[in-house]
Amino acid sequence: MATPQDDYLHPDVEGLDRDNIVAIQRRALTALGQRLAADPEWTRHFATAGLDPRDLEDPQALAALPTLEKSDLRERYPFPLLTVPVDTVARFCATSGTTGLPVVFGFTEYDLRDLLANQMMRVFRTIGLRPDDRVYQGYTGGMWIGGVAMDIGLEGYAATNFPLGPGRGELAVRWLVDQGHTAGFMSLLWYMRLLAMARERGIDPKRDWKLRLGLCGGQSIAKAIQDQVEAALPDGFRAHDLYGSTESGGPVVAVPCPHSHGDDENHLINEDTVLTEILDPETLAPVGPGEVGEIVITTLAKQASPVVRWRTRDLVRVSARPYDCPCGRQGLPRIGRVMGRSDDMLKVRGVMVFPSQIEDIVAGTEGTVEDAWQIYIGREQDRLDELEVAVERRARAGRPALDIAAAVRTEIAARLGIRASVDCHDEGVLPRYEGKAQRVIRRQS
Repeated sequence: MATPQDDYLHPDVEGLDRDNIVAIQRRALTALGQRLAADPEWTRHFATAGLDPRDLEDPQALAALPTLEKSDLRERYPFPLLTVPVDTVARFCATSGTTGLPVVFGFTEYDLRDLLANQMMRVFRTIGLRPDDRVYQGYTGGMWIGGVAMDIGLEGYAATNFPLGPGRGELAVRWLVDQGHTAGFMSLLWYMRLLAMARERGIDPKRDWKLRLGLCGGQSIAKAIQDQVEAALPDGFRAHDLYGSTESGGPVVAVPCPHSHGDDENHLINEDTVLTEILDPETLAPVGPGEVGEIVITTLAKQASPVVRWRTRDLVRVSARPYDCPCGRQGLPRIGRVMGRSDDMLKVRGVMVFPSQIEDIVAGTEGTVEDAWQIYIGREQDRLDELEVAVERRARAGRPALDIAAAVRTEIAARLGIRASVDCHDEGVLPRYEGKAQRVIRRQS
């Protein structure tokens, strides 16, 4: 008789209850503290809180430590918090650098071939990838962690990898037909672009492509866009939200199982090697079920460039029932998708607004191009009286641009209680993004 654990890659971990996962984390924190105690930079960091790295053996010590910010990493340029000699690093990966100089993180051979490979393979098994799947790997390589992690994980999993990366859309839409890819690992924005290009070339993705599952990370995207991608592809296709970062060691933090996907929630799938705190962004106190908090990361097993209490600035809602999933992963709690960043939050006449809320409204408005929109703000972000929003009218939309703009404006007022001026442009005017989209544009005057 089949049991939920038949779907686990690591049943000795994934089948544990929360108390046993916490016990693993405490042992790992003790070992991490012993390693960090040999590093002068980490010893100085702990000393700012009157602690020694070996104090991590006390379960209360972690909460007493200061958090890490991007400024902490940039102060330690060029190799921040590197705990091994540079000549023992097998590979460096970099952050995106969207808000400044990219920061590099080292990976030892163990970090890549053992730790990261197993973390990614667990992700793949959780979403239902099979070794006989043909995977269009649509994440870039080079210094960025996404494609590196996918390639290493797929190599260990034995699925067939087509590492095309982003771009070259004309080739991609043809290969999806000719090569019969059954899984597509790429951002939802790139899915949207490929769907549009396929239709322009007379290809019906629902009929002509063979995709059955997707793995979509890179940035927070509205659920409405995910729903549209799923509806446009072969029946049964599911686009699984994936969360992680260079600082966490890769896209390894959270992913949905078949049960949590329908609730738009993800399991913290690698909690035995990546400890995740969900904290109030102002008080840094833990939030409870159903509450919104910021993801704060501690890498428990990474040898090179570990982080302890790294502030991601990403905000999520903890599931109302985080430990109650039919898949049986009771020790790996569920969280919602990233709803915004604490440092991207806009305050309009005292109302907190996240770009993802605007994206939901745009994507749900008839006649818009769902992945084409911008927010414009003045130089003084803290004193906004209204938002300026730009959208596009789909070329074959059955309603005028003025009607679309009015509908978006009305929905923003109804849902968020704020005023917005909305301009609706012809399709193709606003920028398109293959990777992370820059949605909030600050005017220079």
